[in-house]
Amino acid sequence: MTADVRNLLRFAAVLASNAATASAQVTAVVGRGALNVKNGWRDNARATSGHHARLYPASISYDVTAIPGGARAEIGPDKAAPQGPLGNLLEFGSSKNPPHNDGGRALAAEDAQFTVHMTAIADPLGR
Repeated sequence: MTADVRNLLRFAAVLASNAATASAQVTAVVGRGALNVKNGWRDNARATSGHHARLYPASISYDVTAIPGGARAEIGPDKAAPQGPLGNLLEFGSSKNPPHNDGGRALAAEDAQFTVHMTAIADPLGR
């Protein structure tokens, strides 16, 4: 198996040469991406959750945590919020309910923009 890792090596070089700036930029991109996914997930859930789960979309939130070299985000229904515990049932379905995949669709919609912004950080000269 072979893999083209040139972009990954460029990203590592940028991080090594200007770690503080690149880390802040990565954190900003992850934060914006997480916000966009949360909002998309809420919009999708409003369209699919129906009358019985009308509070579910508001349970979807996100947290961004700084980690060495960047950030990570956790996005999804808060089980402590009203109707938040319905997340697993609505997202993944059951034997009587089809899955909605609201979160998966929101994540897929954000993928291209996230990749563009991360690539810009990895290769600021656009090579």
